[in-house]
Amino acid sequence: MTIQSHHRLLMTGAAGGLGQAMRPRLKANCAFLRLSDLSPMSPAQAGEEMVQADLSDKAAVHNMVADCQAIVHFGGISVEQPWEPILQANIIGLYNLYEAARAHGVKRVVFASSNHVMGFYRQNEVVDATTPPRPDGLYGLSKAFGEDLSRFYFDRYGIETACVRIGSSFPEPKDRRMLATWLSYDDLHRLITACLTTPVLGHSIVYGTSDNSVSWYDNRLAHHIGYRPQDSADDFRDAVYAKTTEPDLADPAVQFQGGAFVKIGPL
Repeated sequence: MTIQSHHRLLMTGAAGGLGQAMRPRLKANCAFLRLSDLSPMSPAQAGEEMVQADLSDKAAVHNMVADCQAIVHFGGISVEQPWEPILQANIIGLYNLYEAARAHGVKRVVFASSNHVMGFYRQNEVVDATTPPRPDGLYGLSKAFGEDLSRFYFDRYGIETACVRIGSSFPEPKDRRMLATWLSYDDLHRLITACLTTPVLGHSIVYGTSDNSVSWYDNRLAHHIGYRPQDSADDFRDAVYAKTTEPDLADPAVQFQGGAFVKIGPL
């Protein structure tokens, strides 16, 4: 059963893929769910509030955060892009979000980080929360910055953050790489709920994947969060193998955890 842990919860990036998937689920976590995005969103339902905001607009972000007790931050650029939009949304935008959280007394944030923070580790390596970042592009670099920024706001101002290094969250795994990185929508909601309700979160890094037999991620340092995945990419293994070809081990997308992101050139 999902605990209604906050009176008003803010979810940014509500028009994106994960935002749309979490919108009906997160309504159970709060009395009022405030939804925000720069892009158009579907009309508000019962218990929802809508705020259209550009993360790079400081005043708009402060208005967005006011009266919220916690934030689930999916907003910003979610794929590899040229530097300028990443700078505005993922660097300046995240700074604006944490400044607004500080000003309005928000004490807990669930920050959607990414597996691409660690993309240049090889697929035969296992990483944990203490392994140094090796971003595979500007997007991954911006998420590494976000993790450092959130740590600063915890150390200086006591704002607790879970940096969730999301793997590949889709209805089902699409390829062989996702047999290691897949995160079901229901497990993502379980993970967010755990981050919102654990008694002491601190500043934590947790890898966002389901209970997959193949994994490059060690979550032993996040046991205090209480996340227990219930789904597994293993259920899709036969179907994935049937529809995909044998991997080329000389391909960097097969060698490195970041997959095709490690091969993306200047945009």
